[in-house]
Formats: sequence, C-alpha cells, structure tokens
Amino acid sequence: MSDAFSYALPARAALEGVRTRRLMALGVDFLVVSVIASTLFVVLFVMTLGLSLFFLPHLWPLVAFFYSGLSLSGRGHGTLGMRLMGLQVRMSHGAPVPFLNAAAHGVMFYLSWLMPPVFLVTLVDGEKRFLHDILSGVVVTRRH
Repeated sequence: MSDAFSYALPARAALEGVRTRRLMALGVDFLVVSVIASTLFVVLFVMTLGLSLFFLPHLWPLVAFFYSGLSLSGRGHGTLGMRLMGLQVRMSHGAPVPFLNAAAHGVMFYLSWLMPPVFLVTLVDGEKRFLHDILSGVVVTRRH
C-alpha cells in the first residue's frame, strides 16, 4: 500500500511552531466534537422520547474518544484541527498510529486537563512532545 506518509523521523524544521499550531487545532477539535456530540444528543433524545437523558451526559467523552481514535489512526494522520493547522501524527518510530494508541492518546489528553502541570513536559522535551504523546508513543510534526 503506497502512502505519501514518510516513515523517517522528522527534521528539526518539522517541529517548528508545533506547539502553537496544536493549540489552534485544539480549538477547532473542541468545536467539532461539541457539534457532533450536541447533534447526537438532540437526535437520541428525540428518538427515545427523553428516556436516554440519563445516559446522554456521557456522550461528549465518548464522541471525543472515537473522534481522536479514528482521526489520528485514519488516512489523514490527524484530527480535523490538526490537518487544518498543517500537522500530522505518527508513532515515535515513524509508523502510522494504530487505533488503540490514538484513542489512548485522546483519553490521556483529556485526563491531563485534571492536572495541568503535566503540560509543562513539552517545554523540556526535545521533540516538543506532551506527556500524553510520550505515554502513547506518538510524535506530532508539521506536514511536508
């Protein structure tokens, strides 16, 4: 299967501006997940005549889990926000990200918000990786 995705680790230029672009991508992705979750919430609420109301508050994290997992492991190698900001995600050894790693990356990212100081890891990591990137084995770089 031929893919335009490069399996070699990136040059230093591929890491320039990654943190800023990731922050802008985060805003886009929060908006996308919120729109998807809100639409599903309304549709499921109407279809079940309100009986699913007790289960629907957990919809946003579930949508975020699958959004991260499917988009990072998909052909675009990134979420919609990442692709708009010119970013791509791959395993630290260069291969595409499998679904489980991508979904775990998303879960760890959202859990990181419970303890914001873990985001400071990126300031000392040479590849500008966050703690959830390191734990899930991924690297975020600029697209070529």
